[in-house]
Amino acid sequence: MRILVCQPIHETGTTQLEDALSNHSSLDWALFPEGYIANEGLVQDACNLARKFGVGIITGYRDKNQKDRALVIDKIGKVILERAKSPMGDLLFSPSRVESNGVTIGYLLCVELLQGFEGFGQLGINRTDFVAHPIGVGMFSDEQFNEWITEAKRIAIEYRTMIIGASHADGSYRNCGISIPIAYCIGSDGQEVFVSKDDVRPIVLDTEHKSIEMRQSV
Repeated sequence: MRILVCQPIHETGTTQLEDALSNHSSLDWALFPEGYIANEGLVQDACNLARKFGVGIITGYRDKNQKDRALVIDKIGKVILERAKSPMGDLLFSPSRVESNGVTIGYLLCVELLQGFEGFGQLGINRTDFVAHPIGVGMFSDEQFNEWITEAKRIAIEYRTMIIGASHADGSYRNCGISIPIAYCIGSDGQEVFVSKDDVRPIVLDTEHKSIEMRQSV
């Protein structure tokens, strides 16, 4: 599979998504951050783009109450996973796995990463081709950055799956003013395929060969 991993800036439309899909060929999936789809009305626009370019889209959107929700759209423009974000301290919400064209994808929305290790087990999720991890904004410290990469490695090893994450290029947690943009891929052996720290260039990942192409723009 070829997966485009993007770290866009926040926007009120889907211009960067459309540009990304039009500028990159032979893609199977595009991973965009949590909350990239700014409102419910734009979900259909994203579905139309998935169908137009024949590329599945993994991201998140903001509902009418400005709450973050999970979103996965298949390549024919159908929403195949949609749910609320799991509260911290609670169980990981279901569905957190979806199948599309013979590919099984696990899903963790931002801080759900810290619930994934136990949560996948509680939901009976075993074999997945990869886990997608849309992140809202960058890390607020080096310590958090390292903690999240370490947790991703733990999940990858436990469930023998690749895990891929990406944040926005802008914004900060609770507007604290500190943000380290993050994108990463950890292989099923727990080894780093790539870890991008404060580098917001889009990446095309070939999951079969574990190879990457760094691009200059979305």
